Amino acid sequence: MIQEPETLYKLMILYMLNKVNFPLTNSQLTQFFLDKEYTTYFTLQQVLSELCESNLIKGRQVGTSTRYEITGDGRETLGFFGKDISGAAVSDMDEYIKDNKFRLRSEVGSSSDYYKEGSEYIVRCEVREGKSTLFSLSISVPDEDEARAMCSNWKQQSQSIYAHAIKSLLNPSGK
Repeated sequence: MIQEPETLYKLMILYMLNKVNFPLTNSQLTQFFLDKEYTTYFTLQQVLSELCESNLIKGRQVGTSTRYEITGDGRETLGFFGKDISGAAVSDMDEYIKDNKFRLRSEVGSSSDYYKEGSEYIVRCEVREGKSTLFSLSISVPDEDEARAMCSNWKQQSQSIYAHAIKSLLNPSGK
């Protein structure tokens, strides 16, 4: 039986990341742990940091969010110690993933950010499926308000823009 709560949280994170075939963001993991009142925000951030340092998960900064994926070492560790996670915790995690899988996937499926380059702003927009980038777009705009608006609208418009681009590229004559 697990004595240290932080060890349980680490195993739970490994379990959740192993259960989905896409990365989970810091805010998605945080939402689960805080909503279910497993731990505090600061403890969870410490646990995530320790998992990254020990190469059991890897975090990748995308825009303003960090996306986490389980590594091979993390899967191996989960294989050895996953049975020590209580049935109630496994049930909570399975239910959360089942109830939120579409939302979780779509949140990490499209992302956008911007940065200043010279006197202009570059807006980067992406559509991803799992670890693969399906569509990437960079646009130069003259001011930060436009860049912010584009990033804000990307989540709602990404699928239709992607579909339009594919259709236009496959049938450029419009027929």
